[in-house]
Amino acid sequence: MTNFAVIFPGQGSQNTEMLDSYANVESFNSVINQASDILSYDIREITQDESKLNDTTFTQPVIVAVSVAMWNTWADEKVSRPIFSAGHSLGEYSALVASGIISLNDCLLIVKERARMMIDAMKDRESSMAAVLGLESSKIISICEELTSPDSIIEAVNFNSDLQTVIAGDAHAIHKSVDLLKKAGAKLVKPLPVSVASHTTLMKACGEKLNNLLLNTKLNNGDFPVFHNIDASCKNSSSDIIESLCKQVYSPVLWNETIKTMRENKVDIFIEVGPGKVLAGLNKRIDKEIKSYSLSDYNVISEIDLE
Repeated sequence: MTNFAVIFPGQGSQNTEMLDSYANVESFNSVINQASDILSYDIREITQDESKLNDTTFTQPVIVAVSVAMWNTWADEKVSRPIFSAGHSLGEYSALVASGIISLNDCLLIVKERARMMIDAMKDRESSMAAVLGLESSKIISICEELTSPDSIIEAVNFNSDLQTVIAGDAHAIHKSVDLLKKAGAKLVKPLPVSVASHTTLMKACGEKLNNLLLNTKLNNGDFPVFHNIDASCKNSSSDIIESLCKQVYSPVLWNETIKTMRENKVDIFIEVGPGKVLAGLNKRIDKEIKSYSLSDYNVISEIDLE
């Protein structure tokens, strides 16, 4: 049996066609119906409205719901169990549901509130995020530190591969950084469709509020280990998981390290469970030898051979 891991995408992976491939799949639709009831709005309607779909209020719960629905279909059609799981940023919540650590009901209500708190944290300042390609993270960090002041926050927040790092913070600081990053050697600085400065210290108050929410949430023993973003390690105790999720909202995502650590622990294949193919693409940047599949297309499930 091939050792495989399941990985779940975060905010930015959404698209208006993300339900299409699974439109007639009962195991998928049952989760979408359940999630719509939990969230008190129709997920299908949200995915057809691009402006709403890109509004963090809806984006975060919808991505988790769709990812879990795809996982439910995988679990319904395949008996194979992954040896590890991880989720990029928001995707960490999807991974925890897939493992059985958090129920879908509790997770969606937490993520819905998390999105609201993140928006509230940025209500008095305009923020943005951008991906920096072709430049070492150490140089990006140095430029961010050079531009940062109490009124101008810019930080490296997602370490996606050796030569892809996401920055976030005040919109004017992100804009100011573009020329400096390109002069330092960046091939591209690409704005991301995210309306909040995720994983920056601007979110610290949000993390503290999240702690109160998570303390009242039942956490179970998982069916398989989940790597956490803040330190690329698995957590066993409820207190460690809660601490990790609280810190995650204002700490960098160590995705590059997470994938490399799973590779070192004998993962042969990565299966991306959720909309888009962002993580499968990142895997190629991290290690050209990595074999990845994306379940954004339902037909891929039948193509995966884990024997």
